[in-house]
Formats: sequence, C-alpha cells, structure tokens
Amino acid sequence: MSDTHAHAALLVMDMQEGIVARLAQQSDVLTLVHTAIDAARGASIPIIYVAVTFRPGYPEISPNNKSFSAHKEQQSSLLTGRAMEIASALAPQPTDIVVTKRRVSAFSGSDLEVVLRAQNISHLVLCGISTSGVVLSTLREAADKDYQLTVLADCCFDNDEEVQRVLLTKVFPRQAEVLQVETWKMRLIGGF
Repeated sequence: MSDTHAHAALLVMDMQEGIVARLAQQSDVLTLVHTAIDAARGASIPIIYVAVTFRPGYPEISPNNKSFSAHKEQQSSLLTGRAMEIASALAPQPTDIVVTKRRVSAFSGSDLEVVLRAQNISHLVLCGISTSGVVLSTLREAADKDYQLTVLADCCFDNDEEVQRVLLTKVFPRQAEVLQVETWKMRLIGGF
C-alpha cells in the first residue's frame, strides 16, 4: 500500500435498506459500492459504515429540521427497524467500524472524529446515498477539518441527475479528488 493510502479509510455512508430501496438503480449501487469495499479490504484500508438512526419516538428530531421532521410526524417506517439496517449485500465484517449519526453529515451527532483520530486516519474516501445529502455535508465538514478527500463518483447516488452532475464535476473537485471506483482500485493495486 502506498504512503498516500496508509492513513485512509473508506466511508460507506447511509447504505441502509430503506435508503437503498428508494433508488431506481439498486443493483448498480450495491455492485459498485461492493467493488469499493473489496478494494479497500484488499489494500487493508479500514471500512467505516456510517448509518443514520434515531431513538424510539425520534427525540433527536426537531420540528425545525426540514429533512427529518416530516418522517417524524408520519412516524415513518423509513426511520425504524429493518429499513435502518445496513444493506445486507454490503454487510459489515466484524473488523469494520459502524458509526451512528443523527443528522445528514457523518460527523454530526456521531463519534466519527474520535474514531478517525484513534485510527490515525487523515484521508477519507467517500461514497454514499445521497450525493446532495450525506456526501456533500460530510465532504464540506471534512474539508474544513483538513482531511485529505477522495470521492468515488460512481459510488455516490442521488435521485436528481443534474444535482449529481454539478456536485461531481463542479463542486467536489474544489475540495476532493473525484475518481471512478475502478480508477481508485487500480491506484490501490499499483501503489500510486
């Protein structure tokens, strides 16, 4: 493994059953993310799953939070039970780390930063659902915290194709290297 990847971790974000189920291209999502996970495992890069979860009754959700309050009001099944479990096709291994968050960013309401410091991780490789949600929020916060960043473009998914295009081609490259998973995988194998 090259020195560039010695302090890296793959963040697999919001790849939960209920979230994956809302995407039209589910099988593509799982296949591409699985490729990233396999590549990380092969290069001994830690895999950190980030999952959004709430307590029964959703005490963490304020009525002021437009993203989550509608689900709370409807007592949405998207926020409970099996829907919140990590997609079985991407199930964590015993050595993987699972971080629970309470907001959109992987850092908000989680112990992610403590885990990253403890593991001496300074380079985050991001993938997740949705590009305009968890990936954008996490990238912005991580950049402000001075992490080196890579975004796996074809492992990020959003139901709005135009937003996806703008983020991956215009916004993210300002703060991260944006790569296809196969390119990232070849870099890991080649050590560059």
